Amino acid sequence: MSRFPLSERWYRWSGEHVAGIDRVIASVLSVLCAVAALASDAGIVGTVVSLGMTVPLAWRRTRVAASGFTIAAFAAVHVVVIPDQLLASAIAVPIALYALAAYGPRRASGWGLGIAILGAVAAGARYFRGEGISWQEQVFATAFLVLFVVSVWAFGDLRRVRNQELAGLTERARLLELERAQEAELAAVNERTRIAREMHDIVAHSLTVVIAQADGGRYSAKADPEAAIAALTTISDTGRQALTDMRALLSVLREDRPRDYASTPGVSDMDALIEEIRAGGLAVEHTSVGERRALSTGAELTAYRIAQESLTNVLKHAGRAARVQVREHWTDSALELTIEDDGGGAYGALVEPSAGGQGVIGMRERVELYGGRFSAAPAVGGGFRVHAELPYERGE
Repeated sequence: MSRFPLSERWYRWSGEHVAGIDRVIASVLSVLCAVAALASDAGIVGTVVSLGMTVPLAWRRTRVAASGFTIAAFAAVHVVVIPDQLLASAIAVPIALYALAAYGPRRASGWGLGIAILGAVAAGARYFRGEGISWQEQVFATAFLVLFVVSVWAFGDLRRVRNQELAGLTERARLLELERAQEAELAAVNERTRIAREMHDIVAHSLTVVIAQADGGRYSAKADPEAAIAALTTISDTGRQALTDMRALLSVLREDRPRDYASTPGVSDMDALIEEIRAGGLAVEHTSVGERRALSTGAELTAYRIAQESLTNVLKHAGRAARVQVREHWTDSALELTIEDDGGGAYGALVEPSAGGQGVIGMRERVELYGGRFSAAPAVGGGFRVHAELPYERGE
């Protein structure tokens, strides 16, 4: 079954074959009118005039003004040189006038209407006179012709308005489609950025803990086998948790299987996070001032990821000999989270420092997404200080 009704399919097809349709119509009318002119008293002159009025219909919608005024010129010749007979080719006049009103320039349309009215008056005076026709009948016939050409022009002008409305709707649909595509692209970019931040936080933290535990287990294996076993257990647990988090994160990219909605970590999970970091050999002091307030799920995750990323950076860049303070300050309007290390263990860094890290950028993006403020800079006297302020209600 066809998707569109017959009228709609015809409209679409005719819109794509304007020139061909007009040429066929012009050819048929030219042949019929020429034959009629030859068979009449007009003879060769009438045939030439008929062809001059019908052939230009072939480009009535492609070269509107040229077609319309050419037909008008031959119609004037018709009135002058064939005074006693109205040829069948006169049908081309209302067709050309309609085309001028519907498809031609506005000024050409007005000129066409004026010429058509003058032609109707001239034709009424020329062809509706003679014996047995009173002047009242002649006036009535002329008025009818004038009303006819004005009506044809009005219908053409209505078609012009309709064409403009359709063009406006088409352009609006195109712009909406473009806007929809841009929004989809922006959403995809935002989602890729979010996934990149999550992957960075999960992988960087997990690998840092694994490296710290592996180094500790290697050095204590001979002297304290139990400590080495505990380190291996921590490595195993950390690897499994990282694998679970990665599966939950990457499940959003799969459309052929149910998504894995794991529980989202928040402020209440920071105690477990700090214990995990302490197990890696880093001395962490955790304090909380004020009564804990409710944050949005996204803000809770942001606070957790900032603490996770900051502690991971201390472990990577300052080493296990550094001392870290994690402070939560619950004010009347926001959670102020500060992570600061003393820089005392820089000689024991787990990895070489590198430029262009994404951790600080990701933390800043997270905080700004929820209307907060973020700063990260070297602390006075050594070390590094990260400070984030997350409002309880997102700022507009």
